Amino acid sequence: MNEIILEIDGRKVEAEEGMTILEAAKSAGIDIPTLCYHPALSPFGACRLCSVEIMSRGRSRIVTSCNYPVAAGLVVNTKSPDVIQTRKLISEFLLARCPNVKVIQDLAREYGVEKPRFKLGKEDEKCILCGLCTRICEERMGVSVINFVGRGVDRRVETPFQRTQDTNLDVCIACGACAFVCPTGAITFEDITKKKPIPILSEFDVGLQSRAPIYVPFPQAVPNIPVIDREKCVHFATGECKICQELCTPKAIDFEQEDETVEVEIGAVIVATGYDAFDPSVISPYGYGRYNNVLTALHFERMCNASGPTGGKILLKDGSEPKSVAIIHCVGSRDTNYHKYCSRVCCMYSLKYSHLIKEKIEDAEVYQFYMDMRCFGKGYEEFYERLSNEGVKFIRGKPSEVTDRAITEEEQGKLVVVAEDSLMGAIIRVPVDMVILSTALEARSDAENVARLFNISRSADGFFMERHPKLDPVATTTDGVFVVGCCQSPKDIPDTVAQASAAAARALAMISKGKVEIEAATAVIDEELCSGCKICNLLCPYSAISFDEEKEVSRVNEALCKACGVCVAACPSGAMTSKHFTTEQIMAEIEGILV
Repeated sequence: MNEIILEIDGRKVEAEEGMTILEAAKSAGIDIPTLCYHPALSPFGACRLCSVEIMSRGRSRIVTSCNYPVAAGLVVNTKSPDVIQTRKLISEFLLARCPNVKVIQDLAREYGVEKPRFKLGKEDEKCILCGLCTRICEERMGVSVINFVGRGVDRRVETPFQRTQDTNLDVCIACGACAFVCPTGAITFEDITKKKPIPILSEFDVGLQSRAPIYVPFPQAVPNIPVIDREKCVHFATGECKICQELCTPKAIDFEQEDETVEVEIGAVIVATGYDAFDPSVISPYGYGRYNNVLTALHFERMCNASGPTGGKILLKDGSEPKSVAIIHCVGSRDTNYHKYCSRVCCMYSLKYSHLIKEKIEDAEVYQFYMDMRCFGKGYEEFYERLSNEGVKFIRGKPSEVTDRAITEEEQGKLVVVAEDSLMGAIIRVPVDMVILSTALEARSDAENVARLFNISRSADGFFMERHPKLDPVATTTDGVFVVGCCQSPKDIPDTVAQASAAAARALAMISKGKVEIEAATAVIDEELCSGCKICNLLCPYSAISFDEEKEVSRVNEALCKACGVCVAACPSGAMTSKHFTTEQIMAEIEGILV
């Protein structure tokens, strides 16, 4: 676009052709007040607050800057006496109509108006009839649920086309756009629709706060770019909106883009699919999902984080700080009803939470309910002792339930953790404000599909199985496929980093070698004897046998074959043999030994 130079308040400002004075001023950091402008809508000039004085062809006049286009040589004054007087009168009119709206009170005060000389509306009036809500509903959302009704002093914003209590007939999509653009907070959902807006909960913040339909998945996402939730985006629901596409300067948003499958040639695969957190709601006595202040470890982790939904503050559901917190270990792990294995990380992150609580809330009481403290790493035992000295109370025993049923006055309004203290040999009741459940790490729900895809074995607990737990802990029985991190077994960050580094080195070594050693004693098929029954195809655990539809015989891929012998033993026609292990060779060896 062509660049245009104009003058605003004595400054030379460069603007693109087609911009308005308001847009040019904003780009130069010059503030012009307005209550009816939104970049997603065409300018309307309804509030007149953005009025400025322009000098063109030797003539000055007052215009609304939001819809007046820039021109070369244009001289603009945003603070001339006539402009100030105009804005003073307009702000007084707005204050007379909406006397209790803070944004208008502050604006009027800026121009010296504390109280209007006349009255134009009700004391509780908030709407300034700017039209932003009606226009965004019609122009952008494509719904036209609300509009202006009435004339003169009776003019107001209403829902003229949907006076119904039946939500099935209600055309409002509860997107909230009208309330979002309203400059005075006059729009509420209850005025527009009987539908209840359903917030889009942030997956990264474990549902502690909502997110927009277009969002960055998490701060360190790779690639660190926004994504669009097709299920929640208004454009994919109505075909309208496209505000993000128009406002995106690099023009990076393409609504016509479709998913595509890309084939990439690779030399190795490192499987690092992670884990799923155990869902504690299945352990109903702990009250997760029933009591507001029973949290999982991940909930508390996001709450403590400075970039989290509470800014790092530890808060209860009502917004207050807890004075007492119970942390329950081994929720779902070391339990014959759920997972028999130890999740390894729970003890240490539970200790970390105790430290964070003590650091953020000095007078808080912290109770750790544990079966055994497994502080196995470097410096871990010392950290455990440090917390003992900080006043954290350790209770050896697994709680039987978390309840809100109070027996004593001290328990009123609290969550009560009922547990057996095995060291004291007594049942105890501990009233607390918050309960944190240290949940187990479990294999991902799609682990079976991934295992089939890469021909990886799985152990009884559902995690991927390595080739050898000591001699080859990152490789699998499929050459070139490595497993790292918590998809192989529960582990903490140092162990995961070490295992990932080992797998990367192994993959790099194999690729840089340029060639792969294969088994010498692979299976081989005599095509003249093969009947095409496909039994070997079905039995091969490494998917090394394919079927030639044209010749109706099976073929062995020697690079995949591990010479396990399953196909040789199962072949009904005797067409399958192992190299160097034919019947004749074995008989010759026996004969050589005997003779």
